[in-house]
Amino acid sequence: MPLEIVRNDITKMDVDAIVNAANSELQMGGGVCGSIFIAAGVKELQKACDEIGQCSVGEAVLTDGFRLQSTHIIHTVGPVWRGGNQNEEKLLQSCYENSLALAASLNLESIAFPVISSGIYGYPKEQALQVAISSIHEFLMSHEMMVYLVVFDKQSFGFSEKLFKSIHQYIDEHYVEEHELKYSRNQRMIEQEIQSQQAYVVEEKLQDFKKRSLEDMMGQIDESFSQRLLRFIDEKGMTDADTYKKANIDRRLFSKIRNSPDYTPLKKTAIAFAIALELDLYETKDLLDKAGYTLSQSSKFDLIIHFFIEQKNYNIYEINEALFTFDQVLLGA
Repeated sequence: MPLEIVRNDITKMDVDAIVNAANSELQMGGGVCGSIFIAAGVKELQKACDEIGQCSVGEAVLTDGFRLQSTHIIHTVGPVWRGGNQNEEKLLQSCYENSLALAASLNLESIAFPVISSGIYGYPKEQALQVAISSIHEFLMSHEMMVYLVVFDKQSFGFSEKLFKSIHQYIDEHYVEEHELKYSRNQRMIEQEIQSQQAYVVEEKLQDFKKRSLEDMMGQIDESFSQRLLRFIDEKGMTDADTYKKANIDRRLFSKIRNSPDYTPLKKTAIAFAIALELDLYETKDLLDKAGYTLSQSSKFDLIIHFFIEQKNYNIYEINEALFTFDQVLLGA
């Protein structure tokens, strides 16, 4: 199952387990930790934590969720940022790895993380986000679980400022308002109609159309999205599992697409497969066309996709970070 970045209050997540960015003494703290204690019930949760005692940095322990919608709370202790030379990255990776391993041992199907250590522990937000995504991605390549990375607001989300500026500039240079495109299309349609009237006799075209049998017309139907997708997978030498995991797509959805030749996916799903297969712009438009979509200069979502494909950057999680930052729908999931 995929990774999805969501803007929400983690205590409101309806998942099997939420992860608490705890302190080593497992005492009620501030920030995310304090919010979780309050939502779960301070007395009940503190009693359960006291029975455990302590948790070392990078480790993870389990309690009930009590009043939360989630059945479980996994408590993990992130590192305090001390400049990056005190093994902080490895310890932060361990937080995600051990939390996910604990969830897997309980056969949980869904889990929600905050961006651990990016608050009062001072870990740089952009770096903390990258550790979170890379650790979760590595886990999902060999496990089936729905994983949410929950951020409360944009201030807590550490997207690359340099990349943000590059994408923002690209959108400014290429974005065309929809009314301009409509006007341009209308002008082209008028010009084409005039040319058509000059070059052809309408009656002859109608007669020719009538002569074509239904069988002939059916023979002109192009391959479906599902057929083209499967052909791309073969052409790129990838397996089904590699493809849907790289596309951040649920295995059950992929199975539905594979077994339903006439299935029409959402646009974000079709593009997710294009990114997973590392298709160029021509190939991406070909795959989108099979589902009835295209890429438009009047859509910021489309321009961001265009930007990443032009840059040959097929990291779907980085693309989703950019889409999230620009308030666009995310790929996959």
